[in-house]
Parts: sequence; C-alpha cells; structure tokens
Amino acid sequence: MSSLAHVLRQVSAEQQRPALALAGDRTGALRGYIRKQLSSSSESSFQLDIEFCFSPGITIVFGASGAGKTTLMDCIAGLASPESGEVVLGNKVFFNSKAQIDVSPGKRKIAYVFQDLSLFPHMSVEDNVQYGIAGLPPSERRRRTYDLLESFHITSLAKSYPSKLSGGERQRVALARALVTEPGLLLLDEPMSGLDASIKNCIIKDLCERNSSRPIPILYVTHSRKEVFALGERIVVLQKGRVVADGTPQEVLSAPRQETVAELVGFENVFDAEVVATNEHFGVMTCQISDSEVSLEVPLAHCDFGDRVRVAVRAGDIMLAGESPRAISTRNVFPGKLISLRRHDYSMEAVVDCGVVFRSHLTLGACESLQLVPGSAVWILIKTHSCCLLRPSKEPVAAGSSRGLPTTDGILRDSTFAPGSVIANRNANSHLAAEIKMQNPMA
Repeated sequence: MSSLAHVLRQVSAEQQRPALALAGDRTGALRGYIRKQLSSSSESSFQLDIEFCFSPGITIVFGASGAGKTTLMDCIAGLASPESGEVVLGNKVFFNSKAQIDVSPGKRKIAYVFQDLSLFPHMSVEDNVQYGIAGLPPSERRRRTYDLLESFHITSLAKSYPSKLSGGERQRVALARALVTEPGLLLLDEPMSGLDASIKNCIIKDLCERNSSRPIPILYVTHSRKEVFALGERIVVLQKGRVVADGTPQEVLSAPRQETVAELVGFENVFDAEVVATNEHFGVMTCQISDSEVSLEVPLAHCDFGDRVRVAVRAGDIMLAGESPRAISTRNVFPGKLISLRRHDYSMEAVVDCGVVFRSHLTLGACESLQLVPGSAVWILIKTHSCCLLRPSKEPVAAGSSRGLPTTDGILRDSTFAPGSVIANRNANSHLAAEIKMQNPMA
C-alpha cells in the first residue's frame, strides 16, 4: 500500500470514532465564531473575524481572492486552527479555544471538495467513491456507493477510470465520494470551475435534489453569479476577513447595499456623476454623468444638490430599441450609435455610444429581430430603479445574524463594477494535503 493510501486509511479509521459531542448528538446547523490573523497578497495583514450560523441547505461564500474564504473553510474542517473561537456542528463541538478543544479533521466527519478533484487514477469510479468507507461491510459499501452513483447519474461509469471521464463526470464522482461517508457538513471550494454552463446546471440540479432529501449544511465557494442564483438559498460575502453582506441572492446581488458587494458582483456600467436636481414628491433625483450631457433619473437618496456620486447599472437592465420609443414608463431614454456586438454563450453584449458608452445584454433572438449591426442607430432605455448609487461598505455583519443585515429604509442602493475575481488554485506543496483531506472525504 502506498504511503498516501496508508495515510488515507488512517484518516478513514479515525473518522469512524465519534467526535466530542454534547447531549443529543444530531446533525444540524453549523455555528460558532472564528478569529485568525491573515495576510493578503495585495494588502497588509488582516484578521479573519466571523460569527456564523449556517443551517442545513446551501450557503454561497462569496468574495475576492484573499478575502478569507478558504481560510474560513480550512478552520471549519480542522485543517487550520483559529487563534480563538468556536466551531459547533449540531451538538458536536469541533473547536473551542477556551476549553482547549480541537478535534482532528478525521473525526469531524466533514467532506471537502476542491477544484483539484484528486481522484485516484488507478482506481475505477466505484473504487474511488467507496474508498473512504473501506471499513464498512461490503453490502453497506455497495449500497451507499450505488445510491450516490444513481443520484449523480453515473451508474454506467462504475467500472470506468478517471482518465476516461469528462470534466463533468469527474466532478460527479468527486461529489459522490464526498457524500458517501454521510458527512454532517460539505465544503465545496469552486468545484465546478472550468465546466460548461449546461454541465454545471445539470450537476447543480443533482446536488440540490440530493441535499433536499438528505439536508446538511453545504458551504459553496464560487465567483459565478449564475451559480449563486441556481444554487444559493443564501449568500455570505466576505471582505478582508469579515462578513459585509448576508441574505438571499436576490437581496445581495440584484440590489447590493455595499460598494464592496457590487464590485464583486460586477456591474458593467458605472459612472461618476453629480446630483443636479431632487424631487422628494416623486422620490427621484437627477444625476448628470461627468464630462457629458447625459443625465439619469435615479431613486431619491440622502444626497444634496451638487453632491458627487457614482451611478451603476447592470447591462441586463438596459433595453435597446430600434426606433424612438413613445408613450412608455421608462424615464431614461437616450439615442445612440451601436459601436460593437459580441456574443457570450446565448446572449449578446451591445456597446452603445450615447455621449457616454453603455453596455447592454440582450438575447440572440432580440438581436436578430432588431437587425442590429455595428453603426445602427438605437435608443437606450433604463428604468429609474435599475440605477444604483454607490456608497462605501458599512460595518461587517454576523453571518446568519438578522441584527447585522443592512436596512432597507430608502437609502442608497449601491453598486460598482469590477470583474469577478477567481480564487487561485492551491500551490503544489498543498497537493498532498488536498489528497489527505479527501477522507472526510477530503477530495
């Protein structure tokens, strides 16, 4: 047996011994708090300082590279130790700095899947999946294995080897291997990066269905907005080790209340502007975009005449018309010239010059219907409430704490644009650690 396999067998045996638990040991919510000093590649050091409560279901962990997402996951899994804090799953105490409790990873019964799926190349799909339950009777190993192979629609691949599998099939195998030990918690660190959208959608559907029948907390790190809306019942956004937003995907991403969140989400249109008029009766104000004659009507906020603001609009919220629209409710209508068209999967990005440049997303059918080509005369239409105003992020909030959620009292709806960040793969020196993590199963 190879040294790696020997280590994994040891971890597997260790996992079958119970973790320290309180009375009434039952799988449930993951809760606690973590304090740990960190350093970022682009910033000075900062502290991971998070209080959390994650109920069974899928929670998206969102944030720029270096925000503390992976360290949070590692502390929960027991692969890194907080300087202070507590981690409790159901009634099982995994970590408590005051009581000097630090349960080893193998005893936590936590599954962890990375971008690097770490499937054993010399083992079949069936053997890969059941490796983490080698200590169980053969009949039980087979029952669990084929139950998961069926859930992820890969039963026909049971005797195949990883080298013969597609990226989506390997991902399904990794998820099956992670869940076969029946963990109390599943950690997923960008597990579907690089997969086509259609394949992602199918795997996401299977994962959601599986967890609805056997609910456990799942923490899912991603930078894909589409994955967030497809998967997430809830999203938690981290910045420099702290929670800056927490809520449903619709609340956090569609109408973010922190500039930081909007930067991560990626608003395609953002402009410096000046408040030139307010109308409290109608609940709106007018902002003139800098160095242009273009003025946008936006929702009324706590701003005064002459204040400098930033206005952001999502490309998907901008409509195009092939002729001047009449008798419509949309308040922001500007003539312009189509500069370019670019296809993204099943949508088109149109760049339009109206005195300032706007980017709009539309369907392939809409583009064909309007007979759009570069140089076409078009009109931009933007609803007032599609315009978001920026303000700096406020104090961090506790993940899962309603007291920390941003208020909705008519304040600035803030957003800004920055391309979505992609978390870096772990370095080569951590590959063995990733393999060892497979068992819990740390895939």
